[in-house]
Amino acid sequence: MSDVFGSDSDDLEWTGDLGEYDGVRNESGERHGEGKAVLPNGDIYEGTYSHGKRHGEGVYTFRNGAKYSGYYNHGLKDGYGVFDYPDGSKYEGKWEMNERNGQGVYNYANGDVYDGEWRNNCKEGKGVYTCAATKLKYDGHWENGKLHGPAITNLPNHVYLGSFVNNMPCGPGRYVFDFGVEQHGEYIFPKNENANEDMHATKYPVWRCHPDLRPLGS
Repeated sequence: MSDVFGSDSDDLEWTGDLGEYDGVRNESGERHGEGKAVLPNGDIYEGTYSHGKRHGEGVYTFRNGAKYSGYYNHGLKDGYGVFDYPDGSKYEGKWEMNERNGQGVYNYANGDVYDGEWRNNCKEGKGVYTCAATKLKYDGHWENGKLHGPAITNLPNHVYLGSFVNNMPCGPGRYVFDFGVEQHGEYIFPKNENANEDMHATKYPVWRCHPDLRPLGS
């Protein structure tokens, strides 16, 4: 099943006891320059320090098998970096303030791929999500990790052009088929006509199409 509606892996680092250190120090005794630290929880950092904080290029290996290889700014992931998660997923791209921010590619454990913009660890802005199992491709605008706004959905033999709200198609749109015709219509959310229906149950939009198929571009 696609992770397009799911969340991403955690990437917290150890922030407690400094552990053992083998490397360069400055006159104040701070870690400063190249060095290797073995933290009390088993995590290992190899790279550069500045005044006691990870700063510059380095590799942080977690005891659970995760690994970050990239740049730090005063102890926080910042700049280009690659994060290999313990579930087999992988992020490669820009970081800011210890979070995925900017352009980056996330390869999910199930084979899905998101290539696009990020903000505060969430998909945000322009991006393309490709589902490995179905070959569906969602190319559009994302907000807070969800497809929200104009988008193009590429399917095996047709394309859907329309808008999405919180990962669901909504409003006017059209299906363009590879045999030269298109179908216009809109996605609507059915009204709650049953008084006993669960008001909190997830409601899915229904496609209401125009009766006739049109030649492409008409």
